[in-house]
Amino acid sequence: MDVNKLVEVLQATLQPNQREEAERQLNEVHKIIGFVPTLLQVVMSDQLDKPVRQAGVIYLKNMVCQFWEEKEVAQVTDPVPFCIHETDKVFVREHIVETVIGAPEPVRVQLAVCISQLVKHDYPGKWPGIAEKVALYLQSDRVETWMGALVALYHLVKNFEYKKPEERGTLNQAMQVLLPLVHQRCVQLLPDESEMSVLLQKQILKIFSALTQYFLPLDLISKEAFTQWMELLRRIVERDVPEALAQVDEDDRPELPWWKCKKWALHILTRCFERYGSPGNVTKEYTQFSDWYLKSFSHGILQVLLVLLDKHRQKQYVSPRVLQLTLNYLNQGVSHSFSWKIMKPHMQVVIQEIVFPLMCHSDEDEELWHSDPVEYIRIKYDAFEEFFSPVTAAQGLLHAAASKRKEMLPKIMALVLEVLSSAELPPRQKAGALHVVGAIADILLTKKLYKSQAEAMLVTHVFPEFQSAHGYLRAMACWVLHCFCDVKFKNPHNLEQALLLTRSLLTKDTELPVQVEAAIALQALLTEQERAKDLLLPHTKDIVLELLKVVRETENEDLTGVLQKFVCAYGEEITPLAVEITTHLAHTFAQLLEGEGETSDEKAITAMGILNTMETIVIVMEDQKMILQHIEGVILNVIGIILQQNVIEFFEEMLSLVCSLTSEQVSDRMWNLFPMLYDFFQKDNVDYFTDMTAALHNYITVEPQKFLANPKHLEMIYNMCKTVLTSDAGEDPECHAAKLLEVILIQFKGQIDQVVPSFVELALERLTREVRTSELRTMCLQVVIAALYYSPPMLLETLEKMRLPNSTESITEQFLKQWIYDTDCFLGLHDRKICVLGLCALMATSADRSPAITAVSEQILPSCVLLFSGLQRAYAKRAQDEDEDDDDEENEDQDFEPAELEDEEDDIDEEGQQYLEQLNTGGGDDSEDDDEYDEAEETPLESYETPLDKEDCAVDEYQVFKGILQSLQMSDPGWYQKLTGHLTEAQKKEIQQIFVLADQRLAAKESKKIESAGGYRFANVAVPQAFNFGKS
Repeated sequence: MDVNKLVEVLQATLQPNQREEAERQLNEVHKIIGFVPTLLQVVMSDQLDKPVRQAGVIYLKNMVCQFWEEKEVAQVTDPVPFCIHETDKVFVREHIVETVIGAPEPVRVQLAVCISQLVKHDYPGKWPGIAEKVALYLQSDRVETWMGALVALYHLVKNFEYKKPEERGTLNQAMQVLLPLVHQRCVQLLPDESEMSVLLQKQILKIFSALTQYFLPLDLISKEAFTQWMELLRRIVERDVPEALAQVDEDDRPELPWWKCKKWALHILTRCFERYGSPGNVTKEYTQFSDWYLKSFSHGILQVLLVLLDKHRQKQYVSPRVLQLTLNYLNQGVSHSFSWKIMKPHMQVVIQEIVFPLMCHSDEDEELWHSDPVEYIRIKYDAFEEFFSPVTAAQGLLHAAASKRKEMLPKIMALVLEVLSSAELPPRQKAGALHVVGAIADILLTKKLYKSQAEAMLVTHVFPEFQSAHGYLRAMACWVLHCFCDVKFKNPHNLEQALLLTRSLLTKDTELPVQVEAAIALQALLTEQERAKDLLLPHTKDIVLELLKVVRETENEDLTGVLQKFVCAYGEEITPLAVEITTHLAHTFAQLLEGEGETSDEKAITAMGILNTMETIVIVMEDQKMILQHIEGVILNVIGIILQQNVIEFFEEMLSLVCSLTSEQVSDRMWNLFPMLYDFFQKDNVDYFTDMTAALHNYITVEPQKFLANPKHLEMIYNMCKTVLTSDAGEDPECHAAKLLEVILIQFKGQIDQVVPSFVELALERLTREVRTSELRTMCLQVVIAALYYSPPMLLETLEKMRLPNSTESITEQFLKQWIYDTDCFLGLHDRKICVLGLCALMATSADRSPAITAVSEQILPSCVLLFSGLQRAYAKRAQDEDEDDDDEENEDQDFEPAELEDEEDDIDEEGQQYLEQLNTGGGDDSEDDDEYDEAEETPLESYETPLDKEDCAVDEYQVFKGILQSLQMSDPGWYQKLTGHLTEAQKKEIQQIFVLADQRLAAKESKKIESAGGYRFANVAVPQAFNFGKS
């Protein structure tokens, strides 16, 4: 397709009535060699209209993203995936930098994505010249070429941003030339206040930021070079913005290049201080650098930042992000004596005139509160918004100063008391003072002086604001009470008052932000105050119904957690409301799905919370069969919506709901859902098999006879397991598939002869392919062991009939050798028990046993001894877990006062330092974790219970083992001799100990049976009136 024809087609894509035909034509020719270079020529042409160039560059970007990388075929028989021809790639590499340089901004943005892809796949191997070309254009005196060159360089550096130092060799080599060059250009641009100049400066700062974000290349950036960059950053932060910008609307000013440039400069300064310049909080390679950084730059940078804060204090405009980063830098400075001494003389003013006003209710808050209360709530509870908020930064600085530096807490509290005691106190300032108190509540409650006064402070200054005429003060009162929720109320009436005030705001207030704060405060009080549960009991219905209403109106995720707390705390009381609650939640869920748009991520989180709350209701109501029946119908409608609309975000929660609905019984409606789950799996949802396993396990084990009644059920489970075990699903799903096969064999012992060979073949076939973990290997072996437990003759016959390709050794021999070899890999109670029972079945085989069994005879009993040793530890661990007292809180020292730092002391974060070291070394040595895992004596799949794991199981592995050995001694002495003749004295002693334990377990079982029947019964129940303990 020539250039003119391609231009026509691209123009047609812009016309709604011609778009479909134009796209068809493009799809026909896009694989032809020469198409991509032609497309790039269209994008390069400044003679064409911008819309055509934009249409062309979007198509080019999509082509590069989809077809630049050379993909390998999954199967040899599969067609080779299309990839842009190397001839075309060469043309693109040669011309794309020039195209970026000459392109208008909308086109350049798309081309930048293309460069990113090219760098990712071709640099340095096939595209080593990009760095040289960028340098060439940056060395040019033609300023108009710099932006395109800088954009290309940014994406080159960005590609290495997360790579470790040892993987950055080619980049560092290129940056030896480029980094001094971009610094020189930035210094050269500083006097020029034009927008273009500042945009170029911003782009240079973004490059330096990407280069140093996670690693500071000390071999590339010498101390001299670093000092030059710090001076450059300091000058950018310090310089005034043009006076003309004051005419721009305040809402638009943060997006102006001048403020964005300052933002990037501060981002780099803050990042360098936190990650590389904070002694005691850095990894080893930056230890010396951090000392040098702190002493070399603290004074100059802090002076500039304090001037910036003073401008804000004097009501001069400072963008929110710049203010936030400035406060964060000061926050880091609090920890170090060197920087603290510089800051300390100014901190009283900073707290009083910068931090405190930021924590007051602002004009922007007030406007949003009234114009869009739901958006106000969204922003307040959005962690991402908080991360960039100056208010959060101010709160962080306040907390750091109060907790780490002497004299600061008394000064802060003196300011608070002065504000709260003022006769003519403006309500917004009162809100600010309460905000300060709440922000440092955790510190106050560790100090005896303030802790003893906390209750009085709440009664005097917080309780009255619950009746304030200002909604934001009522909300703030709830928030402060939430912050002090674990106060020990000496006067019971004060706790009653706190609950009454909070509950009244939730159920009667007309302003949504107040109701949300009240709900969260109630949850905190219910969690922390022992008496709160009884005091709120009479009002449960009103609280829950109002919560449902506020959840629907606000779509706030935090409130679903509050609702779950009340459902768990008041299960009996909400029983009459359970169906109404579930129905209300179902409608809210449907509303969230219908309204997904700009805030779909937040709504998705709320929707997940709703599904989790529904599951909580199901769990709480599990004994209320009639109510559960109604709830089930409502939830099935929700599940139907998720399946029909294929809402992938909620698949895990949906499958968890199915599991909860089938944990105690499986209704007819839930049986009708079973084929739908199978269809769901078949629609390319293998990735969710692990999440499905718990529900499938319930279908198999909760009502086993109903499961067997329909042969399709067994067929569906087998097909799913086969799909997982024969595809590339991953070893964790494969372990779950093998577990289900094992569960079925144990659950239906003697009832499913027709499928046993298929199960065994499937498990053994998986072992013929690469297995990376012992978990999968032992799990597949366990399927065969379960088949041995199911029927030894059937399994041995199946194994004798099977043949593996390229092997003359019998399957039986290979299986037994692998099993014995892996005995030590069977962990937990269940796995060891089934292993012991399998070995017992081997020992109990008839006299004409397979030679393969005879060949391993000397290893059977030592393997049993090893397994019983593990079982003994596992049973002991279980008993210990059951006896452990979880009341850790009693051991906490409630009166512990963390020490504040003297001016000469530094705050050293040793745990954080160790964590950073681990990250840098790829996670560190995990041998300790392995030890902990062995000590725990559990397996992840132990929760999938079989009849062998039930408490009342009649099959005891100790007694089975003892019974078989004693029987063989009498009935088959020759085989017994083969099994025992080689045992060491230590092994014989251990077997005797196993026999003793078998007797003890039998006696304990009999005792328990008698106890459950009401105890021993004596023939003579008459009690004598007198006892003679002496001689007659």
